[in-house]
Amino acid sequence: MPRITDEELDRLLIEASSARTPIDAKPDAEAMAMLERIMATDPHPHRRRNRIVGALAGLAAAVTATVIGINVMVPTGAAVAGSPQPLDFTGATSVAETISDAQTALAAEPGPAEPARFVRSATWSFNIDGDDATAVVVPQLVTLQWEADQSGRVLVVDGTPYDPADASANVSAEVTSSGRVSMDLKMSAGEFATPVSAPPGATKEEIRGALVAFGMPAEPTAFDVLFAASSLLEQWTLTNEQESQILSILDETDGATALGSSVDRLGRDVVGMRVASADGAASDVVLLSAETGRIVGFERTNVVEDDLLPAGAVIGYRLFDVPEEAVR
Repeated sequence: MPRITDEELDRLLIEASSARTPIDAKPDAEAMAMLERIMATDPHPHRRRNRIVGALAGLAAAVTATVIGINVMVPTGAAVAGSPQPLDFTGATSVAETISDAQTALAAEPGPAEPARFVRSATWSFNIDGDDATAVVVPQLVTLQWEADQSGRVLVVDGTPYDPADASANVSAEVTSSGRVSMDLKMSAGEFATPVSAPPGATKEEIRGALVAFGMPAEPTAFDVLFAASSLLEQWTLTNEQESQILSILDETDGATALGSSVDRLGRDVVGMRVASADGAASDVVLLSAETGRIVGFERTNVVEDDLLPAGAVIGYRLFDVPEEAVR
């Protein structure tokens, strides 16, 4: 799959700007093709003039930049004032024990009866003002519903922005909706592009096939597994058995580190594992529910300090299984 150029991405971001695009606008064929190419690019932000700094994880290949692309640009050499703080973890064990405990919880809970073409999630993005390099964290509540004919709808409700240096807001159990619908995108049959349109099976090989469809290589690292899993979970709500198979595949790889227990940004008890990107420029933390064992979130961190972001700055995060009452 060809990689998108800087010029193409700049143009796409301009076209996707909420100030220019009606909220019911549909991406055209060229935009869809370009968005699919975006999903094949490096998962960490580029560092150059007029480059997006912090971004949400992709919602779906067909709609990501159109729905929740970030339009704030940063001038060369600008120093960022403050950045979101990572979660605090305690009591780390081993990766094998973390996965085993999660699988035990998954087996004990009923979970969804069938995989569903429905995902409700909360996302946070790190937005920087290009004039004075001040930053805000912008939460969004996202509901995706799509059908077998690849029609669907994405509803994005903006949360209330807050200062990334506000420690209490960064670990808050609340996601405060502003009440503003920033996107209500309706897609006709065939407009929702996905590599996995039929419900995936529940065996390890069937789940492996779904992850491969979302970009996982034949001999994956832990980062590869979780990067593909996050893309799959942005389009499908899986059964507990299917999520357990993802963890089994992860258990067969190298590169994960157990972090222990924490409380996520929705106030849920979680355990975490960290994986690093191949180039070491970014790392992802996967969050597993301490109660159900399900994968309930991903958090991305900048690892290499540069002129825009310090090492350890949180770039963005997405939480799944968000309660219905949170999306208004």
